[in-house]
Amino acid sequence: MKSIYLFIYFIHQCYSAGIMDHVIYAVNCGGEAHTDVNGIRYRKDYLKAGINSDYGRNSFISRVAKEDMILYQTERYDLQSFSYEIDVIDDGDYVLWLKFAEVWFNAPNMKVFQILLNDEHSVIDELDIFAKAGRSTAHDEYIPFQIKNGRLVLKSRSSSYSGKLKVTFEKLDGKDNPKINALVIWKGSIDQIPKLLPVVEPEAPEVPTELEDEDEAPAKAAQVKRSLKPSGPKVVDPYTEDQSSSLMPLLIAIAAVIPVIFCLCRF
Repeated sequence: MKSIYLFIYFIHQCYSAGIMDHVIYAVNCGGEAHTDVNGIRYRKDYLKAGINSDYGRNSFISRVAKEDMILYQTERYDLQSFSYEIDVIDDGDYVLWLKFAEVWFNAPNMKVFQILLNDEHSVIDELDIFAKAGRSTAHDEYIPFQIKNGRLVLKSRSSSYSGKLKVTFEKLDGKDNPKINALVIWKGSIDQIPKLLPVVEPEAPEVPTELEDEDEAPAKAAQVKRSLKPSGPKVVDPYTEDQSSSLMPLLIAIAAVIPVIFCLCRF
């Protein structure tokens, strides 16, 4: 069993080493040093410009491993604008890999800002994190660029380059402060970058397999035959008696009176 764990550890170390060959620079903005589940080592943020915050620690961040939530819970922001300057010397293909999570606003069009490279290239004109991902959800942006023969090439447009990459987060009029949670300069292509976990869609309610016809008449209530008990002794209905029995006393009385009348007539 121990040998299996050592083998897995060895494979993970090799994978992490391969990942780090692509990482020119990585910083956990506004936070401490951190090594993520992919083996990328983020340095502590020593930038003096802007304001660091860990307010996001109050939020559970989705689409990311629990161990790496810290990368989206700490941030650097500013009331106007701020920049990171990074040494990138060698020619080649690169990706500016930016990590965000909205942990304050509950609606779009509140925190919207611009991102610039070397003051000349607008890589994102209006980034609205909430509109992209919602609240407390990890969101990554990937901006490919190229350094070639002293030129910074981005979206088929180039500018002079002196070996230092400047990433600026610019405030827009009437919008909230710009921010960044983590930043990576990746040497290579976007398809080589470890991606976020997929979005978990809410489960749809169960639908009955047999739907009732809407025009069907409502079911009639079942008639229950009940045995009622009378509240007193049984009373004989006089109208149900034998009519002959009711005339008998009258006939007896007439038979008794006839002899009397006969005798009176003789006198």
